[in-house]
Amino acid sequence: MPDRRAGLRLAILGTRGIPAAYGGFETLAEELSSRLAERGHEVTVYARRRLVAREVERHRGVRVVFVPTVHRKYFETVVHTLLSGLHAAGQGYDAVLVCNAVNALTCRLPRLLGASTRVVLNVDGLERNRRKWNALGKLVYFLSERLSCVMPDVVVTDARAIEEYYRSSFGLASTFIPYGSDLPAPGGSATLDRLGLKRGGYVLYVSRFEPENNPDGVLRGYRGFSRELPLVLVGSAPYAERFISGLRAQAAEDPRVLLPGAIYGEGYRELLANAAAYIHATEVGGTHPALVEAMGFGRPIVAHGTAENREVLGDEAVWFEAGRPETLSAALEELFRSDEGRLAMGTRAGRRAAELYRWDAVTDAYERLLQVR
Repeated sequence: MPDRRAGLRLAILGTRGIPAAYGGFETLAEELSSRLAERGHEVTVYARRRLVAREVERHRGVRVVFVPTVHRKYFETVVHTLLSGLHAAGQGYDAVLVCNAVNALTCRLPRLLGASTRVVLNVDGLERNRRKWNALGKLVYFLSERLSCVMPDVVVTDARAIEEYYRSSFGLASTFIPYGSDLPAPGGSATLDRLGLKRGGYVLYVSRFEPENNPDGVLRGYRGFSRELPLVLVGSAPYAERFISGLRAQAAEDPRVLLPGAIYGEGYRELLANAAAYIHATEVGGTHPALVEAMGFGRPIVAHGTAENREVLGDEAVWFEAGRPETLSAALEELFRSDEGRLAMGTRAGRRAAELYRWDAVTDAYERLLQVR
């Protein structure tokens, strides 16, 4: 445990904000900020209107500041973080956590007025590999990776594979801090009831609906699975209307498939805690919160075998190749061949999550970085 210096003024920039209603960085912002606030720190999270679960001034003991942005695919994140950094410059924060490598250029802004603010940058995965970016977007992310090595005081990577990438590519020694898995158990079954689902009677997939997360490949692979279990694909994404429309058309061809949209909070935890299995199909990124959270609830997992996913899961998964849907069908058949074996795998995944992915340990590590002077 770090030596705590109560009363630090801290801020988190570069996410869509809290209450979380999107992805990994938003989960980090909510879970980390609330725990830091519980430890006596004054914490602010910068947010974007229309992109949080609800607009509030405080959430779980954390101040929420809304800063404007332009709602355009290629500019939204950078413009919001730029304006957030300018606002932060006048606040005298002791330390700031900036999320997303594309925001590296803004890391000096909190010190613009001469404050001695410590700046930590979480770079996430290799965002330039996402298919949604054109050549200019990929170039911006590549340049941001280089700027990440010089603009902040310290860089955080959330997977050992990403840590090694920065070490081998740029000679940068980053700090590895993953995500936590230990969410509170759900208190009811309202979401299950609304969707017509039974406990242990469906297979779950949760992710942003973007090409490199392969929801379309999961749909194709599920067609070859022999069980009548529903497949629940939870998620959405901004600026992806055409892709999502194609998913809905594809889902309409299989009566087992449900597309309820994005679900957060209690409803999300209900779905995770009661799934018969969880499918993880991401190709890009480091440690994915939904994956470690599924592990934390002891869910049996079928996963695409990237280095990052194998790092998180160890041996506690059945593997498939996202580009070959037939391998998902085969993996599901293998997993459901024995209920006893399937449940035992989930139990082992839960133990691994409890050992390696705990929010208190994550908070300890960030607190240590943020308060170093």
